[in-house]
Amino acid sequence: MPFNPRNPRPSRSDGFDSPFDPAILARLIPVAVLLFVLVLAASAVTYVVEPGTRGIKVTLGKTADRFLPEGFGLKAPVITKIVPVNVRQKTEPLQAECFSSDLQQVIAELRVLYRVPEQSVVQIFKQYAGDPFDSLIAPRVQEAVKEVTALLTAEQIVKKREEIKVKTLAATRQKIGEILWVEDIVIRSLELSPELEKAIEAKMVAEQQAVQARFTQMQKQVEAETAIIRAGGEAEAIKVRGEALK
Repeated sequence: MPFNPRNPRPSRSDGFDSPFDPAILARLIPVAVLLFVLVLAASAVTYVVEPGTRGIKVTLGKTADRFLPEGFGLKAPVITKIVPVNVRQKTEPLQAECFSSDLQQVIAELRVLYRVPEQSVVQIFKQYAGDPFDSLIAPRVQEAVKEVTALLTAEQIVKKREEIKVKTLAATRQKIGEILWVEDIVIRSLELSPELEKAIEAKMVAEQQAVQARFTQMQKQVEAETAIIRAGGEAEAIKVRGEALK
């Protein structure tokens, strides 16, 4: 790169000016500003509804009657916003304090699997604030499990977890209706007082021992009857052989 004493700034030998030339920068800045403005304008009039969600169009505080499906679309700038609503299945923990028919306290630890149906997206957005699980599902699941366990003794509650689950799920769906769909309810644990748990466990052990004792008794009885039959058969065989010898 030759040095010109009349021009202290060195020039490139290939004939191109340096990218840091003030003249070039002066021409690039307006272009960059224009691109930035175009990007802002495009983002103001377009929207994207992500997979697993549905969009709610709100224009000047008024909600549209139909939801927006997944994908790209256009909207009015400034005055319109798109609110996403998740329609994927969710799982939420829930605790319910119940009482059995014999007035024993039971703490139920649950997992609730639910989702928002497409046909309910707009209705839920208009009528309910926040997460629909807190306002719609949780109180009805708690109410349902309390109703089911109130008809059973503490011992029956321990033994009939699957029955409690099925009845709680059916009652919950009936209470909520079609606005939300409860896919499943999982009973993680049913906690009783330590004293009651020990008493139920001892009773169950005693019942198992009684069943085992009855089985052993029946087994011995069958063995005795088998021995009698075998002895009778042997006696008859001896008699037949004796007659044959005569």
